[in-house]
Amino acid sequence: MFLPIKDDNPTIRTPYVTIGIIVLNGLVYLLTDLFATGTQSHLYSLKLGLIPYELTHFEEISGLIAERSIRGYFDSGNLGIPILLTPFTSMFMHGGFMHIAGNMLFLWIYGNNIEDYFGHVRFLTFYLIGGLAAAGLHILFDSNSPIPMIGASGAISAVLGAYFVLYPRARVMIVYWFFFIGTTWLPAKWVLGFYIVAQVFYSVTSIGSSGGGVAYWAHIGGFIFGWALLKLLTIKRGGPQNFTDGGDRHQVYRMKY
Repeated sequence: MFLPIKDDNPTIRTPYVTIGIIVLNGLVYLLTDLFATGTQSHLYSLKLGLIPYELTHFEEISGLIAERSIRGYFDSGNLGIPILLTPFTSMFMHGGFMHIAGNMLFLWIYGNNIEDYFGHVRFLTFYLIGGLAAAGLHILFDSNSPIPMIGASGAISAVLGAYFVLYPRARVMIVYWFFFIGTTWLPAKWVLGFYIVAQVFYSVTSIGSSGGGVAYWAHIGGFIFGWALLKLLTIKRGGPQNFTDGGDRHQVYRMKY
């Protein structure tokens, strides 16, 4: 097992959008999970999470779920958030400290470089659309699920897919543990390649089960979106430009605007 903790990939722009997304996710987590009771947190997940059944049947069921799961606390009926907004609101919801901590760590490691490539506004657009693409594949494979999906990992997976194309030779420091704990540097293509292979493996082996409560298809959908879009963009721009920084060669792209 291992966990990436940083990369050696320099940036030119200050990643204001990446920082803003991290701060916003943190604030939402504080309000809807850390400082909320168990009942309130459950209601927030129903209200702001993405429920595949609602989007495939155009029928709001979160109120009914709340009434059945929290008897006497909440009346059935609409919880106040339009169904079509839940793919967006779900991206900023997290269930527990480790969930948000892991997601925000990945976003910080890889997001600043992708924001540097796109620019602030384009990066925000890319991030949100990547989250929608992730939600779309999750819905496709679990269209009748009444279980709300929450978390930023689908959108972040789009960032990882883009990074895989743009900076495969950038180095990522990982912490690994097996019988002992240590750190080492690996090429980004190895780290991210292992990530997406693991998501595919778990998605296949968890068919017919709860999958441990993880929306693996959302991770795959986001990654495919980010990878495919950046493949198209880099082909259009004639491939990478190489430069040397501290003796290490990286593949660097800049969007012209």
